[in-house]
Amino acid sequence: MTDDEAVVDARGERCPLPVIRLARLVRDRPDLASVTVLATDPAAAHDVPAWCRMRGHRFVGARDEGDHTAYLVEVVRPSRPEGAR
Repeated sequence: MTDDEAVVDARGERCPLPVIRLARLVRDRPDLASVTVLATDPAAAHDVPAWCRMRGHRFVGARDEGDHTAYLVEVVRPSRPEGAR
């Protein structure tokens, strides 16, 4: 894992905590390019993609990892116009 990647381990947490933790991490880490959310709550299958759509990030996909599911999110940051600070 590189410095611009992170994991939210939300296994065992119920809705809406996985998405709340994802949102806080993305807000607090402007350097992030991707986040993997590990979750056992079936609601995350709908919540994570919906959060991505609402916030302008890209839901890459989900993979079953036995006792949990891993949801991959590509963080999209607005680009600044040239010369802006």
